[in-house]
Amino acid sequence: MLAAALQPVNMRVKTITSLAKGSTMTAYDDDKPTPRGELTLQVVPLPVDTNANGDVFAGWLVKQMDIAAATMAGRISQGRNATVAMDRMEFLSPLRVGSQVGCYCELVDIGRSSMKINVEVWTLDRTAKNPRKVTEGLFVYVAIDEHGRIREVPEQSL
Repeated sequence: MLAAALQPVNMRVKTITSLAKGSTMTAYDDDKPTPRGELTLQVVPLPVDTNANGDVFAGWLVKQMDIAAATMAGRISQGRNATVAMDRMEFLSPLRVGSQVGCYCELVDIGRSSMKINVEVWTLDRTAKNPRKVTEGLFVYVAIDEHGRIREVPEQSL
């Protein structure tokens, strides 16, 4: 199981700046890095989710990340929420069909009606001993009411 394979360890963190202006992704120097945040979604991609080479489509992965972050945003906002932005998507390596995929979410910032959630995606291939980071992204949500209008995040969530 992916979660069992990802035990916390002390690690040195460095930041990689991509060619995209202002875009950064965390990389780890340790031999056994671990994800940040809580495991919010775990799934295995099927052949229908891949291209002809057996690599998972990036869009499928972004969908899983959005589902995971929306789950956390719903718990925080105690109701409906809507995705308003995604930022800093960088793919570090291809994801193969049949790999265990874990989406780890971490609340980065919370406003009056909005929430910023960082999502890290880690995988454990069927033949691998150590999990590896595939990508991460920052997702922004806004709390909405039953009519789709912006509402405040409940006070106890702040």
